[in-house]
Amino acid sequence: MPESKALVGLSWEPKIPNFSSATKTGLGFDAKPQETPRESNHLWKPATELVDGLFVPPNNPKTLNKMRRKQLKDTTGSNWFDMPAPTMTPELQRDLQLLNLRSVMDPKRHYKKGDSQPAKYFQVGTVVESPSDFFSGRLTKKERKTTIAEELLSDPALATYRKRKVREIEEKNRPADNEKWKNKGKMSYKRAKHRRL
Repeated sequence: MPESKALVGLSWEPKIPNFSSATKTGLGFDAKPQETPRESNHLWKPATELVDGLFVPPNNPKTLNKMRRKQLKDTTGSNWFDMPAPTMTPELQRDLQLLNLRSVMDPKRHYKKGDSQPAKYFQVGTVVESPSDFFSGRLTKKERKTTIAEELLSDPALATYRKRKVREIEEKNRPADNEKWKNKGKMSYKRAKHRRL
């Protein structure tokens, strides 16, 4: 191939294997490939390995089993009605964190210590009230939210409790006051000024 010149646009040339004993005849080449191992010459394959003129890699049972395992759906099995493993979205992850911290939300409810890691297989559903429930027992459309986090944030009773607890924690963590150095009384400013002189 002659030296490559700078061309505008794209160009492509096929890679042709080197034939060692290629002798030119009137119409073409006497095609006999050079004797090299299969790994070194990737372009030429014997006719026995070609299927409909195309190279198909041999069936390796290990790779086939791996591919089959990847294609199987990740479920609990037929005993648990093939419950699929859900995809973890940020909203779902936030809801699971809130369920882990539910003992902090309400001071009058106590829960058993649950697992720190959520189960691999679970489902999220919506509670549907029966028509026999009275109106005050149900959530209104305004109160109904898409996630647990939104529902807890919109609850006014929980908001006041949360604010009170945050205030208590801030007061506890505030550094100690220096009350003993403060000047008290009517003449405190004058006394402090007199001390500075």
